[in-house]
Order: sequence, then C-alpha cells, then structure tokens
Amino acid sequence: MIRKTYKVVGMDCTSCAMLIESELEDAGVRASCSYAKETLEVEFDEQKMSEEKLFAVVKSSGYDLSV
Repeated sequence: MIRKTYKVVGMDCTSCAMLIESELEDAGVRASCSYAKETLEVEFDEQKMSEEKLFAVVKSSGYDLSV
C-alpha cells in the first residue's frame, strides 16, 4: 500500500472535499480530504491504482492536485 498527501487546488467548500473522497473511494482508494487544510491524504494499492489514475479521478471531479 502506498500512502501520500497532496495539496488540493480549487476547493470552495467542505462539499468539494466530500465529493473528492467519494469519487476516490468509488475507485478503490482510501481518501481523507480536508477543505480547511486544502489537503488530500490517500492510501492505495499500487497494483490496482496508479498515481496518474488518482490524479485523473480528482481532475474529472473538477480539482487539481499538487505534490
């Protein structure tokens, strides 16, 4: 399992954080997103999810990640 933390760009409210968490969890990623801290903590199996796919899921929800 890989565990990483990213900065999230583009969130306007706590609902944004909840949407990101939901989309990632649907993709098989454990996610904890904080609107107040503008961070996303994830844990995923590198055999089932790549960092590129993770970024794509977040991007498709309307947000960007930075390392």
